[in-house]
Amino acid sequence: MDEHHPTVRMHLWLETEDGVFFGLGRLKLLESIESSGSLKAAAISLGMSYRAAWGKIKRTERVLGFALIEKTAGNRTGYRLTEAGVLLKDSYRRWLDDVERMALERGSQLLPCIPRKYVQDDEEPLVCDCLATAVPAG
Repeated sequence: MDEHHPTVRMHLWLETEDGVFFGLGRLKLLESIESSGSLKAAAISLGMSYRAAWGKIKRTERVLGFALIEKTAGNRTGYRLTEAGVLLKDSYRRWLDDVERMALERGSQLLPCIPRKYVQDDEEPLVCDCLATAVPAG
């Protein structure tokens, strides 16, 4: 990380009195299930056990009262997202992206340095350059 361009990192999640039921980790899990068609492959790609992934999905389904994933066909096939699962995934992603964008813009207006978006995988970095200068190294 360049000292003149700190990276904005945010934690944004939904919880009940019993704890977290949806956040970035579950979003990535749903995105991975959607792209791979497999809960097992999604779990492996995220470095978690099948049981942990299954538990996270089931906990969120219990809290929300609807299914997020369903078998594609038969008992030995993969999974796909339900309509509700796609809606939750897409809506949460838009919300997260909007909050992050607003935080970057406001940070660029208020802070004496120009924050950058945290970049994962092959994303393009979003740099807000609302300030013309950065604080010199000291």
